[in-house]
Amino acid sequence: MIVLKSAREIALVRAGGRILAEAMAMLRDLVKPGVSTQEIDREVEALIARRGARPAFKGYRGFPATVCTSINEEVVHGIPSPSRRLREGDIIGLDLGVIVDGYYADAAFTLAVGEVPPEVRCLIEVTRESLDLGIAQARPGNRLGDISHAIQRHVEGHGFSVVRAFVGHGIGRELHEDPQIPNFGEPGRGPLLKPGMVLAIEPMVTMGRPEVRVLEDRWTAVTQDGSLAAHFEHTVALTGAGPVILTVPDGGPDGPGGPAEREQDA
Repeated sequence: MIVLKSAREIALVRAGGRILAEAMAMLRDLVKPGVSTQEIDREVEALIARRGARPAFKGYRGFPATVCTSINEEVVHGIPSPSRRLREGDIIGLDLGVIVDGYYADAAFTLAVGEVPPEVRCLIEVTRESLDLGIAQARPGNRLGDISHAIQRHVEGHGFSVVRAFVGHGIGRELHEDPQIPNFGEPGRGPLLKPGMVLAIEPMVTMGRPEVRVLEDRWTAVTQDGSLAAHFEHTVALTGAGPVILTVPDGGPDGPGGPAEREQDA
């Protein structure tokens, strides 16, 4: 069942989104060669605690950390480790979530560690662009498949593959709510999009084949063929004025004071 959120509930998700935006800004400075994934995890957990919130992932179904740190061929759910240090030329997907007053926010992005080849930079940019295109379709009156199709078309149009084993999701009082949001599909299909929906849209893209496998730690998902993978995610609210990204800083293009906030206040 898809649960529509009130303006108050969306504001609580937005409060968590601000914290995630702050954490992502910090990570852009922190991620560099020599840093361990455990250091990344500790810094994010400390920031969340300073803001009076709770990590969404730590303890969720037994996950042991605050941040999913997925390097190179790791698609998602990589576990931080003191012995795993970033190296020049790596790419790292950082997936993080937070709980504020019982409501979840979720975001992810992929960073290059130092210099990477042009084709790897292209993978990262195309994945980010596919998220932007998916969000643009998250408008009342569209169908869920319009989001999925926009992502798939952009990714495959650049010669990359969409991971099919993992999908986006609704979010609110639970980390994972209905509907599931595949990053592939046909336009005009699926549930009708309505104001009050809050969606975590998250394309995961590979340079090779889309198949993945899960390692012995029972969490880390890697590409079956060893190709590199990128991952981007935002939590988005649907309003009559269009999609509003909740996981950006104050004053961002979809932040407070924009059309979404005016819609919520209406």
